[in-house]
Amino acid sequence: MTWGHSEPLGDLATGVAIAGIGEAPHTRASGRTAAEMAAEAVAAAIADAGLTPADIDGLMWHPAFVGQLDADAFRRHYRHDGPLWTSAQGGGMVWAGTAPHTAARALADGSARHIVNSFAVAWATQRSAMEGGPGQSHAQKVTKRQLEVPFGWFPQPVYFATIARRHMHEYGTTVEQLGHVAVTTRHHATLTPGAVMRDRPLTLDAYLASPPVAEPFRKEDCSLISDGAGAYVMTTVERARDLRRPVVEVAGVGLGTSHTGSHWAQQPAFTSTPQVFAGPDAFAMAGITPSEVDVLELYDPFTIVTLMQLEDLGFCAKGEAGPLAESGALRIGARLPTNTHGGLLSHSYVLGIAHVTELVRRLRGPGAEIGLYGGYTGAQASTLILRRAR
Repeated sequence: MTWGHSEPLGDLATGVAIAGIGEAPHTRASGRTAAEMAAEAVAAAIADAGLTPADIDGLMWHPAFVGQLDADAFRRHYRHDGPLWTSAQGGGMVWAGTAPHTAARALADGSARHIVNSFAVAWATQRSAMEGGPGQSHAQKVTKRQLEVPFGWFPQPVYFATIARRHMHEYGTTVEQLGHVAVTTRHHATLTPGAVMRDRPLTLDAYLASPPVAEPFRKEDCSLISDGAGAYVMTTVERARDLRRPVVEVAGVGLGTSHTGSHWAQQPAFTSTPQVFAGPDAFAMAGITPSEVDVLELYDPFTIVTLMQLEDLGFCAKGEAGPLAESGALRIGARLPTNTHGGLLSHSYVLGIAHVTELVRRLRGPGAEIGLYGGYTGAQASTLILRRAR
């Protein structure tokens, strides 16, 4: 394929485990800042690992998002005056999947022993998706502003509705199959304490009766706008065995990049994601195939992105994800449980960090030994494979 490539990450520098997970409440407008919620999530993750803030000597976040818990904020909040390795290649989205690979180098060379990665958003409190939210980042791009916005191809629901329509044209995907993705994730949200849509069950009939917002999408095809935060603590597998939680280790990481970035109008592979480049590297590193994965947490800003990633990661052939969703295979207890907390569509829109914490939670419990997080920005995709350590 010529429209993108895999990034040469190389093998993990050392064995890495996710030893603690934490979240701040995922809500509609809370009146809280992102930094406040990030600090709460980090505190919960540290406590979950059986550590204290003084034990943390590594910190990851992403500066592109306002109000994150960066090094200065972390030191102030926790009165932390010890050594602190830092990386701005953390946070949510793609980086929620690649942060363990970045952390592995610091763990291997002794720069840090316990590293926390966090991400938070207060977009519901800001009340507008165009004020620091997902729309603004795209509106600021010159190419989009000059070549896409004047033709009405903006913002994200319009892009992905066009992609969904093309997927329908190429593969026969139906509105009902998109609806099954929305209904499945909503069902999972009703089982998840703290999910924003927990008390709002959804049937396929109700989905089909919902008015379109951008053909073929209903509002249920589109991610929430919410407040919330998540965090996870990383350390070596050896150290994790001495901590309080079952060990969940990193088995594989991959990163893929599209040459056209997030300018989908220029992408020749219009119904594909960079997971086609990220997935093979992660599976090779882990030494497994897609058939061995027990649970999936896929970045799902729109229902069609769930379907495309299922195909691009090799869980089914291109064009077969719609029938897979329609069959019920994505439900908890079925062949391939997907977005078991409700995802961005029904749990919360905290850009993937809650997908990773949910994946760890599933792997700590019975029934699942190998799980996969698919991160996504449009321009890039990451594949993170986790395994319950024996």
